[in-house]
Amino acid sequence: MSGFGCIVLAAGKGTRFYSDTPKVLHGLHGKPILQHVLETVRSVGFKRPVVVIGHKAGEVERFLKGQGAIPVVQKLQLGTADAVRCAESELSVYDDITVLYGDVPLVREETLRSLIGFHKSSVASCTVLTVDMADPSGYGRIIRGISGNVEAIVEEKEATAEEARIKEINVGLYCFDRRDLFSAMKKIRRSKVKKEFYLTDAIEILISEGKSVRAYKTGDPDESIGMNSRTDLAKAYSIISRRKAEELNKDCVTVLDPSTTFISPDAKIGRDTVIYPFTVIERDVKIGRGCSVGPFCRLRPGTVLEDGAEIGNFVEVVRTKVGKGSKAKHLTYLGDSVLGKNVNIGCGTITANYDGKKKSLTFIGDGTFIGSGTVLIAPVKVGNGAVTGAGSVVLKDRDIPAHRTAVGVPARILDTSKNKKGKR
Repeated sequence: MSGFGCIVLAAGKGTRFYSDTPKVLHGLHGKPILQHVLETVRSVGFKRPVVVIGHKAGEVERFLKGQGAIPVVQKLQLGTADAVRCAESELSVYDDITVLYGDVPLVREETLRSLIGFHKSSVASCTVLTVDMADPSGYGRIIRGISGNVEAIVEEKEATAEEARIKEINVGLYCFDRRDLFSAMKKIRRSKVKKEFYLTDAIEILISEGKSVRAYKTGDPDESIGMNSRTDLAKAYSIISRRKAEELNKDCVTVLDPSTTFISPDAKIGRDTVIYPFTVIERDVKIGRGCSVGPFCRLRPGTVLEDGAEIGNFVEVVRTKVGKGSKAKHLTYLGDSVLGKNVNIGCGTITANYDGKKKSLTFIGDGTFIGSGTVLIAPVKVGNGAVTGAGSVVLKDRDIPAHRTAVGVPARILDTSKNKKGKR
């Protein structure tokens, strides 16, 4: 993004997480919280965002390798303004700067684009992202003047009774004129209570100097949620799933009960597919058109369902391709497998893909019928049109030829020659 720099503040400890893992590295739909933020800033054109790290900086820096970000270490945890100050040298080439928090992952791409566009057109020293909250308790209130400019951001504990009734709050995402920002930074003093330097004090200084501070309001209160506890993390998980379900419903996919369905934002699902309640669809899952998924099933990373495939209740699938029109309807585990077209997987089937040392592949050909309770011990191949009897255990490397039937424990290939002679 020409003339615009980006800084992500990710140095905090996250004391309310009570965790040995840095807060920004906690998982959210299969990826760290911080990665959600970085993907959003990249989507609007920031190729090399500056990320300020501090608590367990080594772990966060290792994660940042390959993310296209520039890590800057805040050696002492002296507040948000100090964190921004640590990155000043990396931002000197820009006219304007966007500031985000690494633990606020629900800001949408379109909101960030709109905020930046509004800031550019308004030629303000600072533009603050705001939102109206039904219950603004705990948030700083936005005080606007007659012109609509921001006259103050008042913390709740310092608000008058009238100010406390204001619904518009500070989300904590900003655009700054770089020169004005770092000029104000030099005048910030430590807070009396926590002895830290706060970024919001820079905004107060800009207002006192008569600089223009504007507010851009988003319509989605969920975008303001910071990950301050595991309760917030659980809430974010549900919000992302709900957003994905809404997106899919618009794209002609039926998600019958978004409140009980968890779908990774990375999942790709074709039109006319139906997702039943209590289904988990994780990252790196691709589902074709006209499929049926659930209820009570889990599709893990590496799953591919081709058009018309059906995965039913209490079925788990991972690193597996399920061919067109194939079905696994009940109580089944399919791992590291390739299923052809029109395969029927009987209830209770297991592909035993792990021998304690390595994982191996199972190949199941077109039109096969796998009997209920079959165990396929990988590596093994089941040929086109083959059948396994109920409860069969097919040992590794004991492949079943095409159009043959295997039964028993261990499974053996039935000799049908006598039957053929008897029919003559």
